[in-house]
Amino acid sequence: MVEVPFILQSAKEKKMVADRENPGSVLPATSRLSPLPPEPYDRGATIDIPLDSAKALKAKEKELQAKEAELKKREQELKRKEDAIARSGIVIEEKNWPPYFPIIHHDIGNEIPIHLQKLQYVAFTTLLGLVLCLSWNIVAVTTAWIKGEGPTIWFLAIIYFISGVPGGYVLWYRPLYRAMRTDSALKFGWFFLFYLLHIGFCIFASVAPPIIFKGKSLAGILPAIDLLSKHALVGTFYFIGFGCFCVESLLSIWVIQQVYMYFRGSGKAAEMKREAARRTMMAAL
Repeated sequence: MVEVPFILQSAKEKKMVADRENPGSVLPATSRLSPLPPEPYDRGATIDIPLDSAKALKAKEKELQAKEAELKKREQELKRKEDAIARSGIVIEEKNWPPYFPIIHHDIGNEIPIHLQKLQYVAFTTLLGLVLCLSWNIVAVTTAWIKGEGPTIWFLAIIYFISGVPGGYVLWYRPLYRAMRTDSALKFGWFFLFYLLHIGFCIFASVAPPIIFKGKSLAGILPAIDLLSKHALVGTFYFIGFGCFCVESLLSIWVIQQVYMYFRGSGKAAEMKREAARRTMMAAL
């Protein structure tokens, strides 16, 4: 009976020693935190939107629908016009040459048939050659004017350039381009008429007979010979102009020969005669 309290005392002492060695192992029941309860979440809950905001959204939706309908209407109208233009045969030409300052429409690679592209390129070369010839003619005539030949020939040289370059493009190069693209017999006829005038002018300029102001307004062989004895530099410039006009004449003759061979071989001559006869009959009626 005496040993029981001693045993209980020893158990208490051991527990106290263990508590001192590991103080966090035993905590009061009241110090433990209980987990928070989960928040209620209702998937079927609705979000209240003010009535004014709903009306504004509906008005915005109607406005967008009206704009969409207007755009569709414009697209249909534009497509109708494009179809009408395509049926009428009108081709919209966008200016794309030269690339740095487009002034004309020119796209041989995409618009001219492959078997005619080389001929069209050479014809375009003769147009650029005409620009070069008339530009050099201004240089040569300017030197002659400085050496005492008078300002009249210089003004004539400027007139040749201003009228010759745009005239060459409008009168014979553009008709040839369109004839090659559309295979039109009348366009070929227009080209032949004015290209013959172009060749005649180049041959006349290469000779430059003393008909207009003693022929000094054109850098041909005759004024070159005349000026070489007076001013060697001016005569040399005129000889260079003579060479340019000669090359331009020979190249132009080759072009018109090739175009004429294609024109006859493709049967366009007979088609042109039939078209001319039909137009004459319609005019008579």
